[in-house]
Amino acid sequence: MSAIRVGLVDDQQLVRAGFRLVIDSQPDLEVVLEAGDGAQAVQALTAGTAQASVLGPVDVVLMDVRMPNLDGLAATEKIVAAGTPEHPAPRIIVLTTFDIDEYVLAAIRAGASGFLLKDTPPEDMLDAIRTVHRGDAVIAPSSTRRLLEHLVTALPAEQQTAAAGADALATLTDREREVLVLMARGRSNTEIGEDLFVAEATVKTHVGRILAKLGARDRVQAVVVAYETGLVVPGA
Repeated sequence: MSAIRVGLVDDQQLVRAGFRLVIDSQPDLEVVLEAGDGAQAVQALTAGTAQASVLGPVDVVLMDVRMPNLDGLAATEKIVAAGTPEHPAPRIIVLTTFDIDEYVLAAIRAGASGFLLKDTPPEDMLDAIRTVHRGDAVIAPSSTRRLLEHLVTALPAEQQTAAAGADALATLTDREREVLVLMARGRSNTEIGEDLFVAEATVKTHVGRILAKLGARDRVQAVVVAYETGLVVPGA
């Protein structure tokens, strides 16, 4: 199998060098792009540009938030919006710290497939890249779940009203709602299966139906709906 092609977007060259060293040490991962700001990333990763055509597909991008010229949030939105069935956008993992909480949730809404704290251990970062490449989202670690809860409670109350999300939530079966609650609590498919006494394959089927009914790109966006609609209460 070909290696997972990774892009690094961060304005600190030393940070990119450290990430590259860790990622390129893995036989199944390869860094194929580095960019120092969001504008460079958009130019390189937007389908149809000359640079993107030469570069070829990038599977997963690690995207910093605070960068000059164009920040990671705007870059994420532009890159995801430019994806097409023929040239799908790369999956994006936002790199962040607790002091920029509201921006991270905005990135998730823009289409990012997850986020990592910048002090995440290298092995967790590598696992996150592989997880996102498989089509899942990076929300499982307890620290990430706490961060997501922190993000939702930090939003103004009027931003938490989601009538469309509530309507979609009403289409879920009781079992699908149970699975969504466990997803929001950071449980993996294996753990959900153990909690509900069902096979992991059954859980995957439920997750797929939940994403389809909620119109969610991945697990992160489904979990955001769970919090916004009040199905899951932060801290509960």
